Amino acid sequence: MAAARPGAPPPPPPLLPLLLLLLLPGGRRALEETLMDTKWVTSELAWTTHPETGWEEVSGYDEAMNPIRTYQVCNVREANQNNWLRTKFIQRQDVQRVYVELKFTVRDCNSIPNIPGSCKETFNLFYYESDTDSASANSPFWMENPYIKVDTIAPDESFSKLESGRVNTKVRSFGPLSKNGFYLAFQDLGACMSLISVRAFYKKCSNTIAGFAVFPETLTGAEPTSLVIAPGTCIPNAVEVSVPLKLYCNGDGEWMVPVGACTCAAGYEPAMKDTQCQGVPSAPRNVISNVNETSLVLEWSEPQDTGGRDDLLYNVICKKCSVERRLCTRCDDNVEFVPRQLGLTERRIYISNLMAHTQYTFEIQAVNGISNKSPYPPHFASVNITTNQAAPSAVPTMHLHSSTGNSMTLSWTPPERPNGIILDYEIKYSEKEGQSDGIANTVTSQKNSVRLDGLKANARYMVQVRARTVAGYGRYSLPTEFQTTAEGGSSSKTFQELPLIVGSATAGLVFVIVVVVIAIVCFRKQRNNTDPEYTEKLQQYVTPGMKVYIDPFTYEDPNEAVREFAKEIDISCVKIEELPGRREIFVAIKTLKVGYTERQRRDFLSEASIMGQFDHPNIIHLEGVVTKSRPVMIITEFMENCALDSFLRLNDGQFTVIQLVGMMRGIAAGMKYLSEMNYVHRDLAARNILVNSNLVCKVSDFGLSRFLEDDPADPTYTSSLGGKIPIRWTAPEAIAYRKFTSASDVWSYGIVMWEVMSYGERPYWDMSNQDVINAVEQDYRLPPPMDCPTALHQLMLDCWVRDRNLRPKFAQIVNTLDKLIRNAASLKVIASVQSGISQPLLDRTVPDYTTFTTVGDWLDAIKMGRYKENFVNAGFASFDLVAQMTAEDLLRIGVTLAGHQKKILSSIQDMRLQMNQTLPVQVV
Repeated sequence: MAAARPGAPPPPPPLLPLLLLLLLPGGRRALEETLMDTKWVTSELAWTTHPETGWEEVSGYDEAMNPIRTYQVCNVREANQNNWLRTKFIQRQDVQRVYVELKFTVRDCNSIPNIPGSCKETFNLFYYESDTDSASANSPFWMENPYIKVDTIAPDESFSKLESGRVNTKVRSFGPLSKNGFYLAFQDLGACMSLISVRAFYKKCSNTIAGFAVFPETLTGAEPTSLVIAPGTCIPNAVEVSVPLKLYCNGDGEWMVPVGACTCAAGYEPAMKDTQCQGVPSAPRNVISNVNETSLVLEWSEPQDTGGRDDLLYNVICKKCSVERRLCTRCDDNVEFVPRQLGLTERRIYISNLMAHTQYTFEIQAVNGISNKSPYPPHFASVNITTNQAAPSAVPTMHLHSSTGNSMTLSWTPPERPNGIILDYEIKYSEKEGQSDGIANTVTSQKNSVRLDGLKANARYMVQVRARTVAGYGRYSLPTEFQTTAEGGSSSKTFQELPLIVGSATAGLVFVIVVVVIAIVCFRKQRNNTDPEYTEKLQQYVTPGMKVYIDPFTYEDPNEAVREFAKEIDISCVKIEELPGRREIFVAIKTLKVGYTERQRRDFLSEASIMGQFDHPNIIHLEGVVTKSRPVMIITEFMENCALDSFLRLNDGQFTVIQLVGMMRGIAAGMKYLSEMNYVHRDLAARNILVNSNLVCKVSDFGLSRFLEDDPADPTYTSSLGGKIPIRWTAPEAIAYRKFTSASDVWSYGIVMWEVMSYGERPYWDMSNQDVINAVEQDYRLPPPMDCPTALHQLMLDCWVRDRNLRPKFAQIVNTLDKLIRNAASLKVIASVQSGISQPLLDRTVPDYTTFTTVGDWLDAIKMGRYKENFVNAGFASFDLVAQMTAEDLLRIGVTLAGHQKKILSSIQDMRLQMNQTLPVQVV
């Protein structure tokens, strides 16, 4: 507190300012916007005083020990006082009337002994308008006119020296204002007082809804009695019933005198206390169609306007059209809709059983609970599609015409939907299970009949037939049982075999749908239940309580390994369709491309031989294989989020550290299981980890990397003595000496950890494979990714120890990660970029901005090229401007992902450092 002048009584103590809350009738609060408020100012106000011996700025503390700034004056012992105090320039912001709230204390003149009769207990409030901040110490003149007096301010309560100071609050207003801003001024004529706080504000009426019309926020008028007209607009789904629509905003910020009204339009009803008109939704948006032969998937976005209700449903109307689309009729009843055609809650539908080479129109309607009250049909979005060439449908029935002891003559009805010209039929037949080895034979026929010769007498055969067009084979008919006789009689009997139902198939990796209960039936039919789970050949390698991995290439016949470890699924159990109303899960299929060699087939199926030996929640699960027909297939469980590296890049910065550690823990647990089975993966990388919808990570891709053909377009695998090696993920001893062990898998696991923490960044960035080999040989190790905890980077470094015997085991890695998960505080210590073992190549992580021609090139280099248009459109087209960007700037231009913000801001910080380094040195 500043010292008082000699002889003056002590200044009144400043007290805590009181909050003013102005309530409007009905409990609504008037809106107040502050132009200036000294209540929370802690630095000097530095207002202008005249003369200097008058008002004095004083520091103090309120009762909460918050610092405050006040002005006080107490020259009561001196006659003829005329002390002025003027604020800094205050912008008007287009308001016409300003309110001033004053908080002050005044000393009772009678409590001050031996003072002349000139002591006052009031002060005057003035204002001065100006277009610019042009006032000085002597201008305008310190007198009424040019200053305009607002009022003489008198306290409700004054205080004596025996009492504590009582804070007075007064509110005054003035206007109309017309210039850009104004100053407030206070004149003391001989009082002992303290001006605790000053707040300048204005009032306005808040935006409101009345009579189904919305009225905008409106400033009050120039006078307290002014009424400002605000025009209204009908709320959505409402129409005018009387005009004009207007409300009046009075001087206290209250709405009054409504004129005109709206009402809900036909088909809409009032809601939310007459502030909304709920009605039918608008049309769905962004319809996407995906045609696959004679099936279709439709997806769409919800309507722009949901009608104000939350009971939104969708209907899908199917119409089959002529070639010119001049005539469209409703689709046949055999078209199937999954999950259903009407009353959909999801925004996705699967439609099948369409006709090939046919034009269709689909209308997606949006409806809700009052759509049936509307006199108009529902709003809809439409999409036109043309189905493709498709394989024929299944043959419906088969008949036995004649039978002898060694032959049968069969005929069948052609498919209901041939979808083109039928080229021929394929007939598959085998003795009924239990009578023989069940091996199927196939013959072809260009007619819808066939004679099967060379059969056994008095034997039962299961027969199926399928049609072929230029689009390929259709589905097999249901198995039908026929019997030969020695006497030439005939018999027929139908038998339905439960199929494994799968979805659409494409080349390469294919996603399909499996009915679980039905799949189990098929698996049992293909398995000899008398065999133990592991044959004698396997058991001789197994110690009690422990499974050991068997390399399928130790078998003289690798096909035997496939039969040993993988379930064979008959192709008749695989159908390209989906059955509604049955419990379903997703699986994935890998197919071997047409034209393969026997060695390629063996190598392809070796993965199944390997995978079939594993059973762990963090290892991809093998469902079975198809080897006795084409295409050859490996069927595995389906992982919704696909490969870990692409999944991380897609969700950059969106996971917590605990979630990332949980992913790494799952991978380590799977590798622990594999190492305990003495299996070495050799190609552990984020691209070979699959992620399901619950973020569970599972190790996949077993054995295939060893049999890749040379592909110069793919630099991931580099040719080396004895095969191809993923250099960036491989331990030094494995690169140099082909020494692959669980310890080399641990090295690879450290790289996977780095991939996870960097959200799918490429290890060693754009370095060539040879540069990576040289750098690792020189003891260079990858630095910690951005925001990587120290404990995790140290674990990476432990995995990258040159001596493989000193690297941690996977069991130790799992234990370490478990401890970190239990003690989350240990993950809050962030590693610095200098925590690597050696840093001769570390500058590769910091691109030199001077090497790039444009800002877009720089963004590409830091893997943020998706924001190039955002930067250009916002005007950040030069590095000088980019170097000044803040987090708020990034958010404003559309960089909303936290991880992307951190990456860009980190690169901007590097850019600033590089700019400082290039500044010329000035010699003084």
